[in-house]
Amino acid sequence: MISYRHHIVSLVAVFLALAIGVALGGGPLSDLGRDDQSASATTKAHRATVRSASFGDEFAAASAAALYDGRLRGHPVSLVRMPGASGEVVSALGAEIEAAGGSIAGSYEVQPTLTDPAEKSLVDTLGSQLATQLGTGAVTADASTYVRLGQLVGLAVADTEQPSADAVSVRQSLAGADLLASPEGAVRAPVVLVVLGEPANPAILSGLLAGLAAKAVGVVAAGDTAASAGSGDLAALRSEPVADRVATVDGADTALGQVTTVLALIRSTSVQGGSFGASGADGAVPLK
Repeated sequence: MISYRHHIVSLVAVFLALAIGVALGGGPLSDLGRDDQSASATTKAHRATVRSASFGDEFAAASAAALYDGRLRGHPVSLVRMPGASGEVVSALGAEIEAAGGSIAGSYEVQPTLTDPAEKSLVDTLGSQLATQLGTGAVTADASTYVRLGQLVGLAVADTEQPSADAVSVRQSLAGADLLASPEGAVRAPVVLVVLGEPANPAILSGLLAGLAAKAVGVVAAGDTAASAGSGDLAALRSEPVADRVATVDGADTALGQVTTVLALIRSTSVQGGSFGASGADGAVPLK
């Protein structure tokens, strides 16, 4: 015979089971069905976001030829690769330049020594020696260390009035000091594309580009998406006076950014400066 005590224990067990069931039903188990729906909605939203992001690249690739309209024909480009710049990005930009009718006159590589603050004494001494060797007018007399070096790089890679023999001499000197690697038989060009890489000292980078812009018809600095954020190179350049003479383009690691870079090069044959790309102050794409 079931005692009263056993009956109470059984009822407590039943109520406890019911309480646990209600708690689970209103808690972690209550959203099982909704989680499936939420996951499905999240997946669809993610796919839509990815599709939206890739649409810009697809559009740029499909419309590039029409946008270029061969407007780089007759405008060779000197390509300057900063330390750490992606080889894949450099190759892609070269292909886009050719698609616009242009050509790469020479591809130069800035060595880490040039952008290393600890090597400023070397940069200053060599720059001073070369300026003296080239004579009056080749380099601004009161230029600071990196502006002067930028002007010398400009003489080496940009099509200026300076004799080609001087350009060869400067290239050899910069190569000997492990500051700039130059290709054999390089030809100078009026327009220069600088592909940014690892973060550089802002004063060094802005000085270098300011000097380069003083010698070239047009200079475009292109960086990846990260370079335009926060303390990135492009963000720093865009806050400096040099931005009035050097066009900047972000997103060079994407097809859209690469097409934008070439459009900026086309523009730079007649207009200096400008800030373009997703975070560009002058618009996403330079169409004029």
